[in-house]
Amino acid sequence: EEIFGPVVTIHRFESDEEAIEIANSTEYGLAGSIWSNDTDRAHKIAQKIQTGIVWVNTWLHRDLRTPFGGVKNSGLGREGGAWSLGFFSEPLNVCIKHD
Repeated sequence: EEIFGPVVTIHRFESDEEAIEIANSTEYGLAGSIWSNDTDRAHKIAQKIQTGIVWVNTWLHRDLRTPFGGVKNSGLGREGGAWSLGFFSEPLNVCIKHD
């Protein structure tokens, strides 16, 4: 079951590959965070994490102009910025015959 927080889960790992495997081994992927003194290393790992957003050395900061949404079994789609128009809209086609 997906957990909504704030919740902190800490995992020990021996290598970056193991950390990525742990992070991606769940069926959910709404968001994740990486805490590290090496931001270049954290950025490389973030690119391999299967989530809708990855925070590095922070949590819950977000530019509302950018898309946000989960992957895998998390979220309902993308929202934020131009993506919100499609996410929060329901297209309707109306055809009218004029005499």
